[in-house]
Amino acid sequence: MQWPGTTAVLEGMVGAPSGIELPCRDEPELFFAESPADVELAKSLCKGCAARIACLAGAIERGEPWGVWGGELLLRGEVVPRKRPRGRPRKTDVAA
Repeated sequence: MQWPGTTAVLEGMVGAPSGIELPCRDEPELFFAESPADVELAKSLCKGCAARIACLAGAIERGEPWGVWGGELLLRGEVVPRKRPRGRPRKTDVAA
């Protein structure tokens, strides 16, 4: 499934080098995944991307509500360290 506007956003990124392979163009749905493991995979694919900094800056400027942008996970427009799995948090996570 192609997310609406994803390709247009990527192609119109300010500062994005033209004519390079972007990992997010092959499987854009991975960058909006529900699974924490898929989100971590998407973040790892961004590590070597030449457009990583421009991608993250653009996403923050646009106020992207969610997804992996520039190797960082955005939820509600803010960078968060990791995606929690569905359901109630474990007691060990709360105690830590």
